[in-house]
Amino acid sequence: MSAARPLPAVGSIFFDARGDDRALRVSWHSEADLVVLSLWRDNVCAASFRLAVDEVPVLIDLLRTGLDQAYRQAPRRLPDSSAG
Repeated sequence: MSAARPLPAVGSIFFDARGDDRALRVSWHSEADLVVLSLWRDNVCAASFRLAVDEVPVLIDLLRTGLDQAYRQAPRRLPDSSAG
C-alpha cells in the first residue's frame, strides 16, 4: 500500500476511536468526480474506496439518519440524574 500524501484542497482526516494509529481520510477529487475514502494505519494506506460524486448525497442522508437516531436514543442511555 502507499505512504501518506498531502490531502487535496478539500479533505479531512478522522481518527479511529481505537487509537491514533488508525484513520479515515476523505478527499474530494472534483477533476474525476470522485470522493475517495481511505483507511490508514500507521501512515500507510490499507484500503481505499472511490465514491462517485452523485452518490455522496445518499451517503450523507444515511449518516444524517443514523445521527438523528443516535441523538433520539441518547437520553435513554444517560443515567437518570433525578434519581438518588
